Amino acid sequence: MADPGAIPEADPEASLRVAEEAVTVVGALLRPEAPLTLPECRDAIDRVDAALATLLERRAALAGVVQRIKPVGGFAGRDLDRERALVRRMASRAPSLGESRLAPIMNAVIEAGLHLAEERARG
Repeated sequence: MADPGAIPEADPEASLRVAEEAVTVVGALLRPEAPLTLPECRDAIDRVDAALATLLERRAALAGVVQRIKPVGGFAGRDLDRERALVRRMASRAPSLGESRLAPIMNAVIEAGLHLAEERARG
């Protein structure tokens, strides 16, 4: 499978699209913005959402590897202590959201990854 971040050498337009996508995703992570208008706010949110989607896809792929490695996978193999520790670490990076708001978000992310891993295992 081709690397989605690879820049195609023979196609300048495709190279430009890949580079623009990289700037969108990485820029959302690294460049703080202070939008002043509704369109600017929405554009900034769209960039953050693009980065978030990219990270969620990466997380799901890694979680799928974990599911194949774990002796007890799937929902039965969930490590609730590890999940609580994950939420605590995330809350330290996103204190305005806090653990109580992040817990259901991460539960949904984890469950989506588990469902995906199950679907892929069934073929």
